[in-house]
Amino acid sequence: MDLIVHALGALSPLNLALALLGVTAGIVIGALPGLSATMAVAVLVPVTFGMAPESALIMLGAIYTGAIYGGSYSAILVNTPGTPSAIATTFDGYPMARRGDGDLAVTLSTIASVVGGLVGVLALLLLAPLLAQVALSFGPVEYFWLAIFGLTLISALSEDSTLKGFMGAGFGLLLSTVGVAVIGGDIRYTYGSPVLLGGIETVSALIGLYCIPVLIDLVATPAAHLKVDGVSRGVRFREGMAIAIKGKLNLLRSATIGTGVAILPGAGGSIASLVSYSEARRVADEPASFGKGNPQGVLATEAANNATVGGGFIPTLVLGIPGTPPDAVILGALLVQGFRTGPELFTTNAGITYTFVAGLFLATCLLLPLGLLIGRYAFKSIISIPKALLVPTIAFMTVIGTYAIRNSASDVVIMLCLGVLGWVLNRYGFRPSPIVLGLILGPIAEQGFVQGFLMGRASGSLFATFFGGPISLTIIALSLLSVFYPMVKARREARRQDKTINGEASP
Repeated sequence: MDLIVHALGALSPLNLALALLGVTAGIVIGALPGLSATMAVAVLVPVTFGMAPESALIMLGAIYTGAIYGGSYSAILVNTPGTPSAIATTFDGYPMARRGDGDLAVTLSTIASVVGGLVGVLALLLLAPLLAQVALSFGPVEYFWLAIFGLTLISALSEDSTLKGFMGAGFGLLLSTVGVAVIGGDIRYTYGSPVLLGGIETVSALIGLYCIPVLIDLVATPAAHLKVDGVSRGVRFREGMAIAIKGKLNLLRSATIGTGVAILPGAGGSIASLVSYSEARRVADEPASFGKGNPQGVLATEAANNATVGGGFIPTLVLGIPGTPPDAVILGALLVQGFRTGPELFTTNAGITYTFVAGLFLATCLLLPLGLLIGRYAFKSIISIPKALLVPTIAFMTVIGTYAIRNSASDVVIMLCLGVLGWVLNRYGFRPSPIVLGLILGPIAEQGFVQGFLMGRASGSLFATFFGGPISLTIIALSLLSVFYPMVKARREARRQDKTINGEASP
């Protein structure tokens, strides 16, 4: 009974207005390249200091929810992920937009985001204390293998060549080593330049590798950016719902994967969306259609990365360990409000906690009408803006977004250089996704490896440290499966086709 009373507190006019405002602001900010969910939450934290704790948390949670979803807009319509967790959305979202189904892709993203977000919130409400214990089982070695697993996924999902995917991931890992080492403080690959001491900023690299090649291609080709068929079809909600119902198992599986990955602090939506995309492709009847505009790819990635919102709050609230970077900012706001994480949040401060969870549920539900409304006008705007205006506008946003991250003009120069390099590599079949994921997962892998190496050397058994735990062995097995399964499957298909051809030719 008390749970219902606390949950109804989220329906007060003030909390409703804050949730609506937060989701709207989050969608707009998340759709702009460079303005990530972390930045959106961090900028608006001071605004919440004068609010009641539950109202402040509802607004921050709503901004977070909206920003993670908003990243899909630019991923689908401009092939530039608004947030790192939307990287995998570009795989099928942008090809859909290129063939004239951008409005459908946005609708599918909205539906999947709502489903994933609701699964994550329900997991937070029902399973938080239990699932938080899973996060405690992961040590440095497990995080190292988890990062390797993420790298094998993105490399194996490369469209043209698995070898080129691995080479791109290796280049991303090399970029992640620039600057001061994560452990030890060694200075590497700066060549005496103070600019490189801070390393290659992840979001700046993401903007450069994804956005600049698109801008160059827009200028170089006379054709329209997106296909326009002249038929006004609105948001195509019925068509999107039919596809979502058909792929209901894909939605639920991806949302579950996203929730599980988010429980592991530091894993984030990038790994979650990649794992779910890989799994959706593995079980699909036509895996070759993924990467060419398959709607199920959009459903898988968006359900997973939005499930990380609720899932990431599980270790944040129960253990005080942020599941994702925005969770770290919200945790700081919690501490400023005078609250401490732990079991007391569900006992002593149960009123505030359950009101916040209900507010997060409400914000996720608001994604549906707001996302469809904003997405409809976003699609119409992108296809109606002439190139002469679209290219300078996107270029301006990329420069401003990159500069705003660390207030550094050097980041803008690095972004432009990586963008030109990315365009050249694209011409030779090297996609940006493996490079960006290598850059994101590199520090996680390095920190886990160095700490595991020190632990193994201290215990006298390096092999047992890295290969002795059941969790490590499971992740290693999954990594090997992700690498070799596509090869084995391709050989089976080739043999099957050969038998079919020989059987038809024998009579």
